[in-house]
Amino acid sequence: MTEHTTTHDAEEDARNRDILIYINGELYPRDEAKVSVYDSGFLLGDGMWEGMRLHDGHWAFFDDHMDRFFDSCYAVGLDVGMDRAGIADALRLTAEANGMTSDVHCRLMLTRGTKVKPFQHPSLSRSGPTLVIIMEHSKPAEALQAQGIRLASVPQVRGLPHSQDAKFNSHSKLNCVIACLQAEAAGADEALMLDPHGFVNTTNACNFFIIRKGEVWTSTGDYCMNGVTRAKVIELCRDNGIPVFEKNYSLYEAYSADEAFLTGTFGAQTPVASIDGKAIGTGDRLLTQHIRALYKQAIARDIAVRQAG
Repeated sequence: MTEHTTTHDAEEDARNRDILIYINGELYPRDEAKVSVYDSGFLLGDGMWEGMRLHDGHWAFFDDHMDRFFDSCYAVGLDVGMDRAGIADALRLTAEANGMTSDVHCRLMLTRGTKVKPFQHPSLSRSGPTLVIIMEHSKPAEALQAQGIRLASVPQVRGLPHSQDAKFNSHSKLNCVIACLQAEAAGADEALMLDPHGFVNTTNACNFFIIRKGEVWTSTGDYCMNGVTRAKVIELCRDNGIPVFEKNYSLYEAYSADEAFLTGTFGAQTPVASIDGKAIGTGDRLLTQHIRALYKQAIARDIAVRQAG
């Protein structure tokens, strides 16, 4: 059986067996951290989340993540129950309790809360939101940088905004899970999803870029997650004289790309080895490595500003 990798593969760390998890202001040992089966997140996937990384005691691009998180919650009438300073305090409490300062990944999750009956209507969530913070000691597996991810284009698409807007980082991930299952059935690691018009869009878990003749291409952004790392890569390319285009393109251009990579908070920039069994480029990935170095510098600058503040 073919072994599958993902963009979220991490080095094993025994300390994660004993982490403390934040639930609505309290900290619980990992095996005791639970929410109600009546919670709207469990029942319906009714919630929003953010993935963030801790570097030298500071959350990289914290304001960008909070902008997306609060905008998403507001758009679906989900009361966060605190401001971003309150979120920062909850993050600090959890990190300190776990003795975490760097190489840490956080999943911040907010649902509409516990329902009085197991049905859909939002008015049945009457006890306030459920806020959960899971932090793990987490370093992306170094082997991925050499090995790369194998993608398969799949029939499951990223839909139109008026069906379920892909810009929501919501708990409702069935669309992406189906795509991932289709890719796995095709012998790949993850899915390359198209938009409703058949143009290359994103993967089931990350944003997607290709490099052709020194130019960096990504989708228009109309149907993909408004990724923080995606936006940083586009900004870094523009600031450093690297031609970058948000445009429609097809699998034709993706197959014959010189390089391709995925972006996400966890893996930053993860190279793509193949698409539908077709090797991408020669494996040199020089521009991908340059962009990865620029991104590391951007994190360092962001942390320096926070430390100075």
